[in-house]
Amino acid sequence: MAFHKTNRKVHNWGSIIIALPLLLVIGSGIFLQLKKDIDWIQPPTIKGAQKALPALTFADILARVNAVPEAAGIKWQEFDRIDFKPNKGSAKFVTPDNYEIQIDITTGQILSVAFRRSDIIESLHDGTFFGDWAKHYIILPSGIALFILWLSGIYMFFQPRLQKSKKKQAKKQAQKKSYDVV
Repeated sequence: MAFHKTNRKVHNWGSIIIALPLLLVIGSGIFLQLKKDIDWIQPPTIKGAQKALPALTFADILARVNAVPEAAGIKWQEFDRIDFKPNKGSAKFVTPDNYEIQIDITTGQILSVAFRRSDIIESLHDGTFFGDWAKHYIILPSGIALFILWLSGIYMFFQPRLQKSKKKQAKKQAQKKSYDVV
């Protein structure tokens, strides 16, 4: 079987095999690109009263965050993420349940409590939502297959053009030889 026929079959069947994982990666990637633009995906960062290092002790900050029902009783090490933003005067605390509590680090005022979907979307994007096995055995092979599809697509795009160019060159050479003979 000719290489170009095998290449076309690999391209066609490979496309079908990776269609669903690729749709998941593309769809979640689009949402991740927009996470700072759409509040539904990720709550916007709210600025505190002033740009500063924390005026409160860490114990005071934790006590204020724990006063929010979504973070009641959570210890420091149990938060999924703690993000201090001194240039914005705030800190973000992300609970294991994906709630984000923002606090003013100088006054202790709770600035925002909202559900954070960006981390869930990211876990869908990299496959860890389904378990580490999906990341390694579905998403990674799909990425490799996508690279192979890209290569085969490039070949299918340029191969006919190269063939056409070679035929034109051969025709020109044949015409040139016929003129040289006369």
